Amino acid sequence: MAAGQDQTELNSIKLTLVFYALAMVLKLAGFFATGIMVLLADALHSVSDILVFGILLIASGWARKEADIGHMFGHERAQNAAALVAATLFIFVTSFSLLREAVPGLFQPKESAFQRPEVALAVIGGAMVLQAVPIIRLFLQKERTAAGKATLLEGLNDQLSTVAALIGTLFVMRGVPIIDPSATIFVAILIALNGARLFAENFSFLVGRSPGEDFMNTVRQTAYSVSGVKDVHELRAEYVGPKKVHVVIHLTARPELTLKEAHRIMEEVRDKIHLQITLQGTYCYIQIEPE
Repeated sequence: MAAGQDQTELNSIKLTLVFYALAMVLKLAGFFATGIMVLLADALHSVSDILVFGILLIASGWARKEADIGHMFGHERAQNAAALVAATLFIFVTSFSLLREAVPGLFQPKESAFQRPEVALAVIGGAMVLQAVPIIRLFLQKERTAAGKATLLEGLNDQLSTVAALIGTLFVMRGVPIIDPSATIFVAILIALNGARLFAENFSFLVGRSPGEDFMNTVRQTAYSVSGVKDVHELRAEYVGPKKVHVVIHLTARPELTLKEAHRIMEEVRDKIHLQITLQGTYCYIQIEPE
């Protein structure tokens, strides 16, 4: 991702943090004014979002640091680590808390506790508008990092949970209070499922995810296209960032090659791989062995 796009995404996450803080305050005020539990569920969802977006914002800033002696391939996987933390919070904190509050309400719906549901509708409408602004901004970006994807995904989750709050409130107004805890449970399950998906995607990056067979075949064919390369073996590759791959290649060449010829082959293979692979950065370690 180019530096300008990276800064735009960082600004989008900051904007998301501000708008979700406003939406959270609005939802809490709506819950205290009406007693409708799904509004509290949605507000707690927003609280977890604010915490998560803060973590992602810190990680995005750290990921922009240049490579150093302690992190020779850069710091971009910090975003994957932050997204992993975010996913854990979605599953084990927010989702569990909402389920614990909502499940008893299925058996003991508190019809008399609800007040002024029309206020809840106004709150929900305002919250949806606030949440839509950063979502649209992120959605319109052509490229997104792990932090950007996590922010967009959770933004969409929050809009869905707010829709659930709207549905719950409408049923409360029609005298069907059991829909309130039901909608809350729906929100909790939605958070857990998306958290699990986010966890799985980012965990695979942190344990050394391969870029796939098509990538490996492209690298292999590119190496064979260089004059003097007899064989390609022990080819390995893993992501070291959302758009960066570390490639290790062992090449076989004629034993009578001079040092100058061997260096020419390695440089040509490296240059061709960088031209062929459509990623921001590819680190290549190439070793030539005698036939």
